[in-house]
Amino acid sequence: MKRNIVYIEEEKCTGCGKCASICHEGAIAMVNGKAKLIKDDYCDGLGDCLPACPADAIRIIQREAEEYDHEATLEHMRKLKREKNRWPVQIRLVNPDTDRFDGEDLVVAADCCGYVCKNLSEQYIGDRLVVIGCPKLDAFQYQIWFSILFKQHNVKSITLLRMTVPCCQGLQKAIQNAIGQSGKNIPFTTIVLDNTGKEECRFETE
Repeated sequence: MKRNIVYIEEEKCTGCGKCASICHEGAIAMVNGKAKLIKDDYCDGLGDCLPACPADAIRIIQREAEEYDHEATLEHMRKLKREKNRWPVQIRLVNPDTDRFDGEDLVVAADCCGYVCKNLSEQYIGDRLVVIGCPKLDAFQYQIWFSILFKQHNVKSITLLRMTVPCCQGLQKAIQNAIGQSGKNIPFTTIVLDNTGKEECRFETE
């Protein structure tokens, strides 16, 4: 279909990134120091990015382009939000009162897991949010932290990655108790790794 869509003149673009930061649909990204329209169906063609460009390198044109896809754009923005909000990961450094966890699948990993499992991120985390901790070494009340998180935010699901050692049970118990205190039915899966990083077992925790 022929419709209004953003056009960026690469020769004029100075690489300041202002258009990318103001684009509400995440349709513009910085690629090799230049602003690029990354996908037609993310751009609604309204031109909110035009005033942000100090080099006058952006304008609205009419051309054949994919129809604006609102649902795909929302999912794209959710993914960008997850990528921006993945740091910090240490539980004691993360504010449980932040809305970064709303509607998200959460991975809770014992510190040691990242050192014994070579493909931890690819195999178990992916684009999900992750927090890490160690109940044996940290002087920190994990159950209180998880209780605040689960009561105030709608976490979609929880996956716990823990080692086979007894001290890791502290994370499991903290999460279980916090879910119970929240009064919510949050799917909770526990995955146990052995000392070589291989999966020993997994189970749904009630």
